[in-house]
Amino acid sequence: MRTRRPANATVPRTPPLSSAPRLLRALRLVLALAAVGAAHAGTEAPAASLPMPAEVLPLVPLPAQLTRGEGVLRLAPGAVIAVPAGDRGARRAASFLAAMAWRDHHLRLQVREGSSGAIVLRRDARIDADPKGAYELAVTPAGVTLQARDDAGLLYAGVSLWQLFDANANANANADDARAGVDVPVLRIVDQPRFGWRGLMLDVVRHFAPLDELKALVDQMALHKLNVLHLHLSDDQGWRLEIKRYPDLTRIGGWRTPPGGEPARYGGFYTQAQMRELVAYAAERQITVVPELDMPGHAQAAVAAYPRLGVDIGDGPGRHPRPAVAVDYGVNPYLYNADESTLRFIEQVMDEVMAVFPSPFIHVGGDEAIKDQWKASPSVQARIHALGLANEEALQSWFIGRIGRYLDSRGRRLIGWDEILEGGLPAGASVMSWRGTEGAVAAANLGHDVVLAPAGSLYLDNLQSARDDEPEGRLAQLPIEKVHAFEAMPAGLDADRARHVLGLEAALWTEYMPSRRHREHAIFPRLAAVAEVAWSPAALRDWRGFVPRLALQRARYLRQGVNAADSAFAVQFDIDGGAAAMLAAGQAPVRLGNQLGYGQIRYTLDGSDPGPASPGLGADGQPLIVTLPARVRATAFDAAGRPLAAVREQRFDTATLLTRASNQLQACPSGEMGLRVPLRTEATDWAPVFNVNLLDACWIYPRARLDGVQGIAVDAGRLARNYGLAQDAVKVVQHPARTPAGELEVRQGDCTGPLLASLPLPAGSAPQAFTLKAPLPPLTGVQDLCLRFTAPIHGPLYAIDAARLLAAEPARP
Repeated sequence: MRTRRPANATVPRTPPLSSAPRLLRALRLVLALAAVGAAHAGTEAPAASLPMPAEVLPLVPLPAQLTRGEGVLRLAPGAVIAVPAGDRGARRAASFLAAMAWRDHHLRLQVREGSSGAIVLRRDARIDADPKGAYELAVTPAGVTLQARDDAGLLYAGVSLWQLFDANANANANADDARAGVDVPVLRIVDQPRFGWRGLMLDVVRHFAPLDELKALVDQMALHKLNVLHLHLSDDQGWRLEIKRYPDLTRIGGWRTPPGGEPARYGGFYTQAQMRELVAYAAERQITVVPELDMPGHAQAAVAAYPRLGVDIGDGPGRHPRPAVAVDYGVNPYLYNADESTLRFIEQVMDEVMAVFPSPFIHVGGDEAIKDQWKASPSVQARIHALGLANEEALQSWFIGRIGRYLDSRGRRLIGWDEILEGGLPAGASVMSWRGTEGAVAAANLGHDVVLAPAGSLYLDNLQSARDDEPEGRLAQLPIEKVHAFEAMPAGLDADRARHVLGLEAALWTEYMPSRRHREHAIFPRLAAVAEVAWSPAALRDWRGFVPRLALQRARYLRQGVNAADSAFAVQFDIDGGAAAMLAAGQAPVRLGNQLGYGQIRYTLDGSDPGPASPGLGADGQPLIVTLPARVRATAFDAAGRPLAAVREQRFDTATLLTRASNQLQACPSGEMGLRVPLRTEATDWAPVFNVNLLDACWIYPRARLDGVQGIAVDAGRLARNYGLAQDAVKVVQHPARTPAGELEVRQGDCTGPLLASLPLPAGSAPQAFTLKAPLPPLTGVQDLCLRFTAPIHGPLYAIDAARLLAAEPARP
């Protein structure tokens, strides 16, 4: 899914931010956030340094109004949380707060009915009711008061108080253990969400997520004040929800055989009882679970289960062949037909879905439904004619409208991806805009409700950085700063139509997320930025103030066992002048920094792990002078001396400087669909991973210093070509092969230059990972090299893990 956009586009650098947020003073947000300095300068080079403030209030998302007082309140072990008698919602909020205090801080709090306690929850009808979730929090030296009109507000007030338990984290490196009590700063918060739809979509089709993982995700969403979990439950690659009337949807459609047959069977599904359990669990945390069943496209798993649902290919008993459940990711051709019996099937499925999910919205997909099968089908063409429709796009609009009317008759609302605009938007339909924001603007201006989910800003399967230790995903980069900068109220919207913007939603498509570790790495910490965009007033959004709070948020993730990515804090090593210049001179200045430009970077040269007392780089940004050979290990530390990321190591020697990893090779101009993929489709290992170009297996090794180089070694992989490219398949480039399996060609300069080496590829029975070696003719100077595979385009997909130039061995005495 979502393969049509160019996936290797670079993220533009963000210009420096203004020197002060405008409304912090007006709202008396004494948060030490405005003290943070210059803005992040980009993702490819270390950013300018941001100072670390002495005190940070660890609140994510940022509240609408906050006023600091003097002093602190000590909450002692055993402190009472008082809730109104008989108020089940208040008791649930209090119990959630107590559970989080114990789990994260070992602070035991007691929940009791009454009006007296160290923490008191109260109902207040004066607090805004729309959108749900507004609250007031007051901390005085005498105690804490949490007030709200609704259950959501009480829950979110408790979440903010729980976050404040970390307020002394900069001063106390062991603040996670509060068995002796915790100090909470005296303050007052008046807060409410900006948007009513603050969502996260999880694709559980491409890779299945067990129920306990979904519950853990719901917990984290509640702690980020998010309130919609959108589950993508059907697609070409699987059907994940039990439908009792149609058991083959999961018996057949819930399983697939991956390329190569490893494992022999992959899949899974949720019983209706499991989903009811999740819905109830989420509701207690003020989260609505919105189910999605994709139609009319992305229907291959359903058609595999019940072939009569598919498009006929002729007459007779074989006119509805049974396809396999898809193993190809991307856009596949299978659609539902538009027969009355198929529409009745969908309505019966929806009856069971609505019985499980009380969500007011039911998502029906509607995206990427390529119409080739409908165009070629006599029966579908006859249906279009009988309905008096103009074309296939109009048929999709009619199809979606028919399902929308059925949902409406059952008291539900239809929502779909922005393709449902094509052919005419059915009355009452809502739009989730993923192809930019234009679909949202068009739909809202027509009077339809919309949710913003643009791929370039909120698709979390886009990589967080260009680092070589990133796992698989799409090569388009989505650093956390870009997420934080997203504005969900789109330009071009008529002033009186803003009310139709329900909110926003981040999305994680899981083609390249085979394990919980991969999924958490992609979601966190970027979900913190999503939360702030969805909750906080736009005028208060301040990147420089967010980064110190993000550092404390990362510490929370670690404490909770969440596999949050440290990409934004991880040290990058950048050689002034590049590797070729360092090879020529034997030394070079090396700049150590990170994507955020935050933290004190400390390093070692003796192979040991750096600590808070290790040598550090000055605030003036001067580089480290490194002489070959060397081994530099480094990480960034916060003001309390805690590491912000795992230690990273960079070796500086001839062999390393002559090597380009997969992420350091440049795509040839014709390779516009870039992915980072594992050796085997279901492999859960973190490595190896390969940057691939789906349209052209061709790369440039940039600025190779060729003096003294006598050969080349390429570590490569033979990968499954399981990508549904639809109409883009005609763009795949094939280079002439000289041997049956093809070759890896090495050419001088661009790919039209002289052929330097041709390395035959191994037979298909050889191991998937292999190394090719060849001598190179004597060359001098710094030049690019072109590396391209000539294998047939209908066979395996070949990719490079690393390309190593081999220097001549020094003469022995």
